[in-house]
Amino acid sequence: MQWVDCTDERHGEAILAIFNEAIVHSTALYDYEPRTRAQMTSWFEAKRAGGFPVIGVESEAGELMGFASYGTFRAWPAYKYTVEHSVYVHAAHRGKGLGPQLMQALIRAAQDQGKHVLVGVIDASNAVSIRLHQALGFTHAGTVRQAGFKFGRWLDIELYQRILATPTDPQDG
Repeated sequence: MQWVDCTDERHGEAILAIFNEAIVHSTALYDYEPRTRAQMTSWFEAKRAGGFPVIGVESEAGELMGFASYGTFRAWPAYKYTVEHSVYVHAAHRGKGLGPQLMQALIRAAQDQGKHVLVGVIDASNAVSIRLHQALGFTHAGTVRQAGFKFGRWLDIELYQRILATPTDPQDG
């Protein structure tokens, strides 16, 4: 197993497959249609432009087993120290402890970048993700009832946050 900084060229197809499996089979993503390769390229461009990490873990054979990233929480300047994160593990590699490892790598990246708050927006029925966040020191910050509609039903989201000790010298502007 090795940790990598994911790139569109090397990992775009694998991340696209992980996203699309989640879109089609779960409420982990509230998209209706599988994403396209062009959308994946735009996603990577936005991550790069924002200076946001895309951290992956590969098998010894070079297969992407999972990835984690964060991005803009809200697009106003005063939110610059808060990010919304996500973690996805390929279906064949779930239950092997990769989720917590990816989250811990993401927390370290956020600290290194001087972020202050990590926010997870989790489908309320995703008990595994909620337990993962709780185990890593995230606290429940609220519920938005009927925030989404997918698979013929209303979906609630749970907000979980972790406040970091960084940055050491936050600034306005």
